[in-house]
Amino acid sequence: QVQLVESGGGLVQAGGSLRLSCAASGSIFSINTMGWYRQAPGKQRELVATITSGGSTHYADSVKGRFAISRDNAKNTVYLQMNSLKPEDTAVYYCNANIVVLRTIDLVPRYRELEVWGQGTLVTVSP
Repeated sequence: QVQLVESGGGLVQAGGSLRLSCAASGSIFSINTMGWYRQAPGKQRELVATITSGGSTHYADSVKGRFAISRDNAKNTVYLQMNSLKPEDTAVYYCNANIVVLRTIDLVPRYRELEVWGQGTLVTVSP
């Protein structure tokens, strides 16, 4: 099976920076879009940023100019550099990836794309 493991969360003061990492592991053929989402207490999970396998990026308006997403395809890892953090950025941050795996079904090898989530890492920004 495949899994995503996040790291890099923690407590930081407003205006500070953090860098999140998320590494995919398992029987991976390839990885398409990877991204970061977040969920603040009492709120729904929301998109933060995504990056395609070719490097095209998309950001939520609330983080544009402050956050930067990147990936290392050789390491199956996605990063989120967070600068100028604000208290409203406090949330659990989740890594997400669309991972292509090879499965044998009825003796026939087939490619399948799985949507995989990490376990989440807490980011707390103090005023």
